[in-house]
Amino acid sequence: MTATDSFLMSDQPLPSIFPIVDTHTHFDAPLFDSDRELQAQEAYENGVHHLALVGYLYRHFDRLYDTQQALDDLSQSVTTENSDQLNLYPRAHIALGLHPFYIEQHTEAHLLAMAQMLTKQRPLAIGEIGLDTYTDAMKQPENFAKQQRFFSAQLDMAVNHQLPVMLHIRKAHAQALALLKAHDYDAHKLGGIAHSFSGGVQEAKAFVKLGFKLGVTGQVTNPNAKKLRYAIQAAVADYGIGCLVIETDCPDMTPTMCQTLDNSSSVSEPSALGSAALESSVPRHRSHDEWGDRPAHNRNVPANLPWVLLTLSELLTVPPAELARQLWQNSCNALQTTWQYPK
Repeated sequence: MTATDSFLMSDQPLPSIFPIVDTHTHFDAPLFDSDRELQAQEAYENGVHHLALVGYLYRHFDRLYDTQQALDDLSQSVTTENSDQLNLYPRAHIALGLHPFYIEQHTEAHLLAMAQMLTKQRPLAIGEIGLDTYTDAMKQPENFAKQQRFFSAQLDMAVNHQLPVMLHIRKAHAQALALLKAHDYDAHKLGGIAHSFSGGVQEAKAFVKLGFKLGVTGQVTNPNAKKLRYAIQAAVADYGIGCLVIETDCPDMTPTMCQTLDNSSSVSEPSALGSAALESSVPRHRSHDEWGDRPAHNRNVPANLPWVLLTLSELLTVPPAELARQLWQNSCNALQTTWQYPK
């Protein structure tokens, strides 16, 4: 029995709290509107000092900024009321991107508007962007050509603004790698994350070789995710633990020990956004609320991120304190930031 199994069975709290970065969330989703302040505070109490709010549809870009401002206001209200009190909420950062799964909804005008937004207010990163051929419709030549065009255009923006990218790649690893190799985007210089990595050993090593970090979600806590676990171990064996970052991808990818429903066959039930690591799950494509039927009591939340850290610690036989510090530095490297590790 592993340590994470014992905590799951005994329903114990986390054994220790370490500073961590949630490199990929959809914490702006309406699913969090009723208790976002509480969830943000619990995330901070569980060690999450920074989180990324990641875009996928142009019409939701304003929602990202509204959520960031709301969290900033909470932090300011705390420090204003008591200047001696430490911040109680994570710092939120924004990534802007047009997600490949929603390619039919994206327009050239959205690309232009996104480019204009980048010049006015610099985001943390470009994302999530990439290629996705999960459904038959997305494999159609016209749709896939449009995906490639939008992917390349957003890589151009990243180069122009010297920003890292967050990749969404599903059932299109070979095509994405080929496009990245042909493009002048250099992840060794600009950083970047292969978000919710779902490939095998060769794909893992290929992305790391190009300079990307592998984004590890709650899927790694699933004992049946043998392909993913082996790919992570193989990448670390060749490149060291410097090739990884962690993320919740909330409200998707709930760690097994945090689930309250009988989802023994998978880690949560992913939406179209979070299904990259669960190739067997059927994605949902909603026009207005991408998580409309997700039970609120089984959604993933940023406070669950430590379980990904602890599972990786066991998988890689690296002490959690050492791993947490390295993952923090990896996140800074991937996102081209200089966040100081909390003492």
